[in-house]
Amino acid sequence: MTENKHIEAIIRSLPEEPGVYQYFDVDGKILYVGKAKSLKKRVSSYFSKEHDSSRLRLLVKKIADIKTIKVNTEMDALLLENNLIKTFQPRYNVNLKDDKTYPWVVIKKERFPRIFYTRKVIKDGSEYLGPFANVMSLRALLDLIQQLYTLRTCSLDLSPKNIEAKNTVLA
Repeated sequence: MTENKHIEAIIRSLPEEPGVYQYFDVDGKILYVGKAKSLKKRVSSYFSKEHDSSRLRLLVKKIADIKTIKVNTEMDALLLENNLIKTFQPRYNVNLKDDKTYPWVVIKKERFPRIFYTRKVIKDGSEYLGPFANVMSLRALLDLIQQLYTLRTCSLDLSPKNIEAKNTVLA
């Protein structure tokens, strides 16, 4: 399998359940984050065959440690993988580093809060919930919330100053 006894021991102890795996180099720096239907099958596949890609061969050669996080479902693994890649920006993860990924629900921190979905998380003090894997379900959820609660949908600046100066059009 591999010449590294530490890696072999980790692979033997991996569960068959879904989860996320993280590869680290000798300095403890994260190299790659991946998701798996079966952690044991997916992780061992990296070490049990010769890879066509030189990039993949180099990655496997650099792996000094493996950490895994077991989750309940594949969908949980997908969302966790996305969050970990965004957080740590591993060198060998070429996809999912940009902001074009799963949507989030945002509750804006404004005098009259708005609730909507976005694909870009901005650190502005607003509350973000997610990410969500299914956009259609998310839209249905937001429609239901809007039916149950009358929430503001416009993006006008409703600061006291603008309202007093009548710089906004209120219906």
